[in-house]
Order: sequence, then C-alpha cells, then structure tokens
Amino acid sequence: MVKIVTVKTKPYTDQKPGTSGLRKRVTVFQNSAHYAENFIQSIISTIDPAERQEGTLVVGGDGRFYLKESIKLIIGIAAANGIGRLVIGQNGILSTPAVSCITRKIKAIGGIILTASHNPGGPSGDFGIKFNTSNGGPAPEAITDKIFQISKTIEEYAICPDLEVDLGTLGKQQFDLENKFKPFTVEIIDPVEAYGNMLRNIFDFSILKELLSGPNRWKIRIDAMHGVMGPYVKKILCEELGSPANSAVNCVPLEDFGGHHPDPNLTYAADLVETMKTGEYDFGAAFDGDGDRNMILGKNGFFVNPSDSVAVIAANIFTIPYFQQTGVRGFARSMPTSGALDRVARATKIALYETPTGWKFFGNLMDANKLSLCGEESFGTGSDHIREKDGLWAVLAWLSIIAVRKQSVEEILKDHWQKFGRNFFTRYDYEEVDAEAASKMMADLESMMLDRSFIGQKFSAGDKVYVVDKADNFEYSDPVDGSISRNQGLRIIFTDGSRIIYRLSGTGSAGATIRLYIDSYEKDVSKIYQEPQVMLGPLVTIALKISQLHERTGRSGPTVIT
Repeated sequence: MVKIVTVKTKPYTDQKPGTSGLRKRVTVFQNSAHYAENFIQSIISTIDPAERQEGTLVVGGDGRFYLKESIKLIIGIAAANGIGRLVIGQNGILSTPAVSCITRKIKAIGGIILTASHNPGGPSGDFGIKFNTSNGGPAPEAITDKIFQISKTIEEYAICPDLEVDLGTLGKQQFDLENKFKPFTVEIIDPVEAYGNMLRNIFDFSILKELLSGPNRWKIRIDAMHGVMGPYVKKILCEELGSPANSAVNCVPLEDFGGHHPDPNLTYAADLVETMKTGEYDFGAAFDGDGDRNMILGKNGFFVNPSDSVAVIAANIFTIPYFQQTGVRGFARSMPTSGALDRVARATKIALYETPTGWKFFGNLMDANKLSLCGEESFGTGSDHIREKDGLWAVLAWLSIIAVRKQSVEEILKDHWQKFGRNFFTRYDYEEVDAEAASKMMADLESMMLDRSFIGQKFSAGDKVYVVDKADNFEYSDPVDGSISRNQGLRIIFTDGSRIIYRLSGTGSAGATIRLYIDSYEKDVSKIYQEPQVMLGPLVTIALKISQLHERTGRSGPTVIT
C-alpha cells in the first residue's frame, strides 16, 4: 500500500507558462524548494477531479538533464491526485510530436512534455515542463492562465514519495494507493511505435523506400543533434526505409546534447551544413531537442528557408497520400513567416490564415476543420495529423516530393520561385539582451510607429527608397472562438509589400530575445536567385536605424542570422 503525503509549500510568482510551457534554467528547478512540484500540482489542479480516475496522462521528454527526476515527481503527484493511468515513453523518452500522436490515439486527458525544445541542456542549461490538452496540442491561454493563477496561490501539493516505477521495462505496472479504490497504473511504451504507425498511414513508404534504398538511391544525411529524434530516425529512416545506418548521426539522446545547442539552423547545425557542402549527400536534415523543428538542406549545402519549405509542401501537397484522402481545408502561417505561402494559397484558391506565433493558434483552426497545412519561420512545419509541429513529418514530406518529381531540392525550389516569385526573408536574433533595455526599446519604437506622421514616411538605404504604408502592433481575432490576442509583434509594411517586424520572444529562459524579421517579394526572374542578405541589405539597414537596436542594446550584431 503506497502512502499519500500532503506537503506544505510556498508559491512562486514567476511560473507563467510561455508559448511552450514553463522554461527556466535547470538550477532554478534544482535550487528553489518545491519549484517543479508546485508547477506539476498546478497543472493537475486544472484537470476536473471527476475526470481523473478514468483519465490517462501521456508523459515523456527529450532526454535532457533533470528529466528522470521530473518524471518521478509527475508520477508521485499524479497518483496522489487521483489520476488513474500514466503512459510514459521507455526511459522517459518521447518526442513532442509522438506525445501529440499518442494523446490523440488513446484519447488521453492530456500530456506533460519535459523539454526546453531547442534551448541548451545539461546541468547549466535549460529545462521545461509543458502541458498539452486532450486534442494533443499545447494548452490554450485560458488553461495556461489558470495554471499560472493556481501557482501564485498554492499552499500545498499531494505526492506519493515512495512510488518507484521502472522506466526501462515495457509493459504495465500497478500500485495500490491508500484511500483509493482502484490501483494506479503506469504503462511504459515503445517511444516510436504509435508515431511510426501514424506516419506509415500518411506517406507512401514504398516510394520512399525506393528513393532511399533502391538502385538509384539518394544519399541522405540526418543529424538528430543528440536530441530525442535519434531512435525515431534509426527506426523509421534507416531500419524501415532502408537508408544506411551511417546516414544518421548524433542519434543517442544525451542529457546535454553533447554540449551543443540542439537548434536546427545554420549557426548551431554548422557541422551538417559543412558536411552537405562537400556534395557527397543529396539531402540533409536536422532536428531540435524535442523533434518538432526541422531544417532542410539540398546538395552542396543549399539551404531551404522554413518560410519557403511550407510553401513548397503546399504547392506539392498531393504528392502525400494523406491529403489525397482528406483534401486541403486551408493553409496558415505565423505572422512573422514570409508571404511565400500566401502566393500558393492565392494560386490554388485555398483559404490562408495569418496567426500569432504559437502552435496553439493553428490547433484551434485544425479542430474546427479549417486548416490542413501550416508553418512558422522558426523551423516548424506540420499538418492536421497531430496538433504540434513535426520535424520528421516535414522531412518525409520533402522526400515524398523529391520521389514524385525526381528533381533535386535546389531544382524544386528554383522552379517554385520561377512560378510564384520569391519572398526574400531573413531573421536576426539578439539573444539574452537586458530585458529592461529590450522592453524600453520596443515601447519607444511602438509609440514612434503609431504616431500618425509615421505613415507615408520615406526611408532610404543605398539606391532603395521605401515608403511606409501601414504600421501596427499585430493583433489576431481567432475565427473559431472569437478570442483576441494583442501585442503580437510590431509591423511596418511598406507600399511595395515589404515588411519589417520586431518581436520580443518568450521562449528563452534568461534575459530577453529580440527578433527582427525582414520579408520582401521579388518576381523579376533576373533577381530571384540573388543572395537574401544582399537583396535585403537596405531593409536591414533601415530596420536597425528606425529601432536603434544596436545602440539601445549595446550589441554590434545579432547572435544568429537565419
């Protein structure tokens, strides 16, 4: 008989979940008494007590440092609070897309994902706890606000401190708890199985197998960046689709991601970029820590901008059997993402939605049958098969297009630009900037932009002149539930359609991250193959001049350029 203990605690004021849950330095979780316990109890307190006994929660994470300790706390607190069953990935490992898939498949009441996504791991890195609801998507604001309110007033939590679960052995383990009529069940599952079955029903695995292991096979290079995706890549791309075992690297999940930043972009996945530049491989891809983001590269390191990636998938969507069956209900992109997808939507007469950053906005549209394919410039692409972005799904979508069109990544993109024109796009990230300086800069910028005299102003750099057509702080009225999300990013839109966007991001764990986005459309065929940094140079100069970003933050340049 396992005993239930009530522990007195004190609330914290800083447990407000961001767009992707609560992320903090590992040391905050380790050194602040009951910090993780408070937040876990606050999550479970939002679940109706009447649903708990018959309910199942899915639990897993990306393998980062502090994962095992957190899972032990979740098991103890869930049991003590009357949750009937937990389904946990073997050794605590589950990708974020797999949690979404399993939650939907078994009709769980929710899922708890232990990840800080693309942020660094290890004892001095970041840790995060994220709650997904029964649709398999990130908890909407109404629920994250509720979690935050509970966390600010919490006085005690319930836990079974002596409950020991073997995370390494597949199968069911049952426990009798004091004062509970039914035993508490923990089921340890294969992390890949349900997710792999789902992908098998979406894509044509026979043509993918031919592409990756047939006589004219494509050579691919996949970098799992020592995150959660290693086991998925090995099982699906190598064992099932026949790509040689050595085509996948960094496939063992490590607590500190091998000392690297598990962020699939040109800066942090530089090893993959260099390998692709040798010309030895036809296709390359990298994933982030929890497997929801992806980067796509062609031969010789040809980079596919994520904004272009979702547009190309949209233009070739019927190469994927799933969409031949479901049809296409709509496309969507986050506001900072380039307008490349808009061009495809216009040409195909398919509805397009522009949402704030955060996958939950897409989930709402999907649940209302308004959306089939969506993407964000931050290396996230996905569809309505689950309610999270899905890195491996995006890779298989690209490989499906390649298999059908029999063209290289570069040829596919260049054809796309010739047909639709090209949205040149770049993003500058200024990470861990002083939060006060960042907020002040954004406030001053907003008041300047919203002044009536700003409209019609001319800005020049080099031989380019841009005239302001519109300036605002983006707000979104959700067409499904009518909720309004304000202050989603400062936008300057010029008369030629070019855009400058400034955002303060909430996904870091320390300081503030300022993101600057530049998007400019070009249909002149003589210019569409130019380098983005060259084409966008004048707009970048103007964006820095208007905001005085470098002067206000003490920075001489961005941390990362995409």
